Amino acid sequence: MIKFAYIKYTAILLLFVLFASCKKTNWQENFREKEKSPFGNYIISEEATHLFPREKITFLKENFYDFLLFDNLEDSTKTRNYVLIKHSAYHQTKEGTDQLLEFVSQGNSAFIALNFFNETFKEALEFTTNNLDKDVWSIKGLKKLEGEFYLKNPDFGKEPFKFDRNIRRNYFLEYSNTKTQVLGTTVVGGEKVPNFIKVYHGKGAFYLHTNPIVFTNYYMLNGKEEYAANLLSYLPSQEILWDVHTKSSKYSNNHKKQPSVFKFFLQHKTLTWFLFVSLAGLLLFMLFNARRKQRAIPEIPTNKNTTVAFTQTIANLYLNEKDHKNLVDKKIAYFLEKIRTKYLINTSNLNTEFIKKLAAKSGNNLQKTKYLINTIITLNKKTECSEEELIGLHKMIENFFKK
Repeated sequence: MIKFAYIKYTAILLLFVLFASCKKTNWQENFREKEKSPFGNYIISEEATHLFPREKITFLKENFYDFLLFDNLEDSTKTRNYVLIKHSAYHQTKEGTDQLLEFVSQGNSAFIALNFFNETFKEALEFTTNNLDKDVWSIKGLKKLEGEFYLKNPDFGKEPFKFDRNIRRNYFLEYSNTKTQVLGTTVVGGEKVPNFIKVYHGKGAFYLHTNPIVFTNYYMLNGKEEYAANLLSYLPSQEILWDVHTKSSKYSNNHKKQPSVFKFFLQHKTLTWFLFVSLAGLLLFMLFNARRKQRAIPEIPTNKNTTVAFTQTIANLYLNEKDHKNLVDKKIAYFLEKIRTKYLINTSNLNTEFIKKLAAKSGNNLQKTKYLINTIITLNKKTECSEEELIGLHKMIENFFKK
């Protein structure tokens, strides 16, 4: 049975370190085992020995595919647990997925908590997911996402585990009823939907969770360590392979090393001599031309036109005063000055001929150019301008010069 009391000691120590530090807190979700920021996995990995007190724990220093490829254990019949807690398994190739599926089918177990599972993996285990907050990435947006989780096992109680931030509404949508057991749920739209399942595969099983954020330092420091410990307690008592998932596979077909050009040259005697002679010739050329034959003629910079810079500076002064009309006038003056200097076009008469000439020289669409100039003419005639008109003009001018 997993213990979680020891986590509190590390949590208190880390909390002291965080408050004592003067550095700005990093609220990005990184799930790194050595990262002590709120959403790193430092505490859960440090306390793994207390969570699994009787089991050997191996933190993988290589890709799991490569580890299994050269895994020569004395007792091949011994079963093990695989643990992966990350945002997504982006280092896992198709070969790696196949190898993991084979690993579990032989009687091993795998605990995987991810925000996003790859399609090959979902197809093999016959499940789909629905992440209603997959497009929320900003720290401010994620902070608003709260969650309420339940565990089916009555030993863990009937009260919900409540989480106050970064809880995506991510759950299992479809799954095979014949080989899947729902172990935990989350509340989405007033309805309990599965976010923690057990999928039987061959002789082993996968334990899958859609909210890896519950294992991070933030929740280990906020009294939610019991929930994380309860989840991991489903794993059988056997050796743990903890995947830090920081390296790509060296042997997967998707990560084959490209052959070296120099190695190809050195494989052929004639090409080897050609390479050496070329390098020697290059060195001699650099040696005899190290000193310039003529002193460099200094470049005399042309006088700068400071009108544009001055206009921009004055325009920015009006931004603080919220004098939108003056700011619009300055933006227009800046635009027309740039047209005169960049395209050498007279801006005294903004007629049809001017619009056609400007569109042709700038490479912009005639219709968009016409719309921009008509907007400028309209705003020039107004005595007052709104903030929306100012923003619209600014965006049109920016897009015009991006062409």
